[in-house]
Amino acid sequence: MEKPTQAISKGALPSLVTVFFFWGFVAASNGIFIPFCKTHFNLNQFQSQLIDTSFYGAYFFGSLILYLLSSISGVDILNRIGYKNGIIIGLIMSVIGAFSLAFISSGESTTFGMVLACFFMIALGFSLQQTAAQPFAIALGNPATGAHRLNLAGGINSLGTLLGPIAVSILLFGSLSEGGTATIASIRELYFLLGGLFLFVALFFLLNKNLPSIRMEEHVENSSKAMTTLFLIAIPTIILLFFNDRFGEGEKVYLVVGSLVIILGLLFYALFAAQKNKTGWGAMQYPQLVMGMIAIFVYVGMEVTVQSNMGALLRQPEFGGLAEKNISLFISLYWGSLMIGRWTGAVAVFNLKKSTKQLLTVIVPLIAFGVILFVNNLNGSDINSILVYVVCVLILIGAFFYANERPAKMLFTVAALGTVAMIIGMMTTGTVSRFAFISGGLACSVMWPCIFALAVTGLGKYTSQGSSFLIMMILGGAIIPPTQGVICDFDKAGTGGIAGMSFTHFSYIVPLICFAYMAWHALRTKNILKAQGLDYDQQMAGH
Repeated sequence: MEKPTQAISKGALPSLVTVFFFWGFVAASNGIFIPFCKTHFNLNQFQSQLIDTSFYGAYFFGSLILYLLSSISGVDILNRIGYKNGIIIGLIMSVIGAFSLAFISSGESTTFGMVLACFFMIALGFSLQQTAAQPFAIALGNPATGAHRLNLAGGINSLGTLLGPIAVSILLFGSLSEGGTATIASIRELYFLLGGLFLFVALFFLLNKNLPSIRMEEHVENSSKAMTTLFLIAIPTIILLFFNDRFGEGEKVYLVVGSLVIILGLLFYALFAAQKNKTGWGAMQYPQLVMGMIAIFVYVGMEVTVQSNMGALLRQPEFGGLAEKNISLFISLYWGSLMIGRWTGAVAVFNLKKSTKQLLTVIVPLIAFGVILFVNNLNGSDINSILVYVVCVLILIGAFFYANERPAKMLFTVAALGTVAMIIGMMTTGTVSRFAFISGGLACSVMWPCIFALAVTGLGKYTSQGSSFLIMMILGGAIIPPTQGVICDFDKAGTGGIAGMSFTHFSYIVPLICFAYMAWHALRTKNILKAQGLDYDQQMAGH
């Protein structure tokens, strides 16, 4: 493998992070697209969440196909073609999906199934892009600071998540002052534009000399046990994605909860079985990798489900009774919260004096919050209603100072804060509850790079395979939101809710459990790495 720290141009990382923007733009747009599809296609909350199931399920199947091809050939395909080429191929796949969605939206016979198929194709390309881009970013320097480079890339990703809901809302409904009515044809221009941008970025990567073709030719050892586990995980995912319409309304609860239990059960089984006999497990022989797979599954599902079900929550009278076109402010604030944290985390990438870093740790998140206010003000939203959210931003700043750039400590801190936020959200209603749930975005903001960097630590030649396994676990975004969605749908039965809460309100117990698990994961993974003589928290303590 090339020596990144010696041969890579200074322009490599800025060039790489351009692709992160599109992942955020499209994924965050789902929060607006879901309630639109729910109304247009007359769906219930569970059915509307199938957009997430299709989108995030594609990450799993894309990575699984890549892994299967590597296993058959005996060589890691991504390592052979190079991270750069992997990103280019993934972009072309997303071009096909985006243009397909644009074309079908031009007709009058568009079905929800067609929309799901196009979303699946777009995300299939994203899965290859992310599988290549994540280890690529880590390879562009000292592995110990890999989490900081992912934070920088995540900051660009979060700019996309901020702009995505607003852009989609304008294209579907017009500006808030216009109060337009959306039709399925409204998405045509958006996806023609996105397809063109994907194509442009693919050409940009192809011609960009700043990005080296990092690759290695080592053979992949047998990992038949890992493959069996992943194929078993695929079974409930396929049933949920392609055969959910064969289940009655009451049976869907068992479908999604059963899928969740089976997938997590298989992963925990792999964690323990691989420690007894490492043969046949490949990258999964490393406990930090399997723990990371579980954590990515939980984290992505948690991050997505908070906002995907927020449209249904905000339509409740006790949460404002908002119309679809007025939801974009709060979806934008949620995804903007991830931008706030990631921009702040990116400060650590730069070689600055300690006092300068501390100053920027205070200034950068406030500037990011200002960007959120500015963009939403341009959209015609009433930003006065979200000014008080600065209190949550100040709490996050305190968390950064407390964690002091240590990945495991940072992960535990934000997970604990997210747990408290979900509890407050469930115990209150109105503005306090709304902002408590939205602040889950602040807590999620720096989780991905911490989880990812810790999970691939010490994997050596299995780093690319481990990265592929981690990207597969974006599957959590396909499973956990529908789990919360079926709880929301109990409100239709008119049973009155639980403990004075509507079922839609009570459904936020799902992300509450996820945040609590992430706090435990941070402590457990730190101990696993420490036992192997790998303690990034200790390495970063002197920075």
